[in-house]
Amino acid sequence: MAESRTGPISWYSPDPRAIIPLEAFNIPRSLRREMRRSGFSITVDRAFEDVITHCAERRFPWGTWISDEIIRVYTDLHRKGVAHSVETWMDGKLIGGLYGIALGGAFFGESMFSVVSNASKFALVALVSRLRERGYRLLDSQIINDHVRQFGAIEIPRERYLDLLSQAISLPVSFYG
Repeated sequence: MAESRTGPISWYSPDPRAIIPLEAFNIPRSLRREMRRSGFSITVDRAFEDVITHCAERRFPWGTWISDEIIRVYTDLHRKGVAHSVETWMDGKLIGGLYGIALGGAFFGESMFSVVSNASKFALVALVSRLRERGYRLLDSQIINDHVRQFGAIEIPRERYLDLLSQAISLPVSFYG
């Protein structure tokens, strides 16, 4: 994480660590209804740079943790097939999405954005569906907050996390097939 848009990058490893258990992923009832009614469409890896740039523009009281250097590095990782995005569209316009890193059977969710209510949540639901279909075992959300908690996120001790991570990254799965 960067300290600001142009600041130094530091390594963070929270303990406890937040994960979203794929087998217990919960879609809130109200979101299910909205998904059936919405005219949103979902794509994968169609607008990676746009997604990460939108995520970096989100402002917290202290700024953003996605620096220009992080954008460059993750975009390069995307070109190499390691970083991925899930996008939500309405009438041809990008309205939400998320991005992260896939290694073996682990996906590390980095950030998400939404310019229309629930658009990032639709992307998360699509991501989880994709991860389940392809045999992923770990969805790392890093930190807990109300947003991920509504989907079933839990915190686990670092030791347990490292065990799950070791098992997941050794799996021969692919984000594309």
